[in-house]
Amino acid sequence: MFLIDDILLFPTRSLFWVFRNIHDAAAQELAQEAGNITVRLNELYMMLETKQITEEEFDAREKELLDRLDKLRENGTLLEDETDEEETDETEEQTVPLRIKAI
Repeated sequence: MFLIDDILLFPTRSLFWVFRNIHDAAAQELAQEAGNITVRLNELYMMLETKQITEEEFDAREKELLDRLDKLRENGTLLEDETDEEETDETEEQTVPLRIKAI
C-alpha cells in the first residue's frame, strides 16, 4: 500500500522538491546581495573617514545603497526573518518531549 502511495505521489513530491530548491536559491541570493550592500557601506564610510571622497559624494552613494537595502527588505522579508530566528535561537531553550514506551 505504501509503495503504491509513493509511486502515485512521486510527481507531486518532486515538484515540491524543485520549488523548495528554487526558493532556497533565491533566498540565498537575496541574503548575499544584502551582505554585499553592507560591505559597500562599510567601504564608503572608510573612504569618507580617509578623505578619499567628499561629503556630498558620500551622501549620494549612501542614499543609493540604503535605498537598495530598504527595497530588498520590502520585497523579501528574508532579512528580517533571519535576524528574528537568530535572536529566538539564542534566547529560547528548545525542549524535546520525552516519550517513554511501556514494555
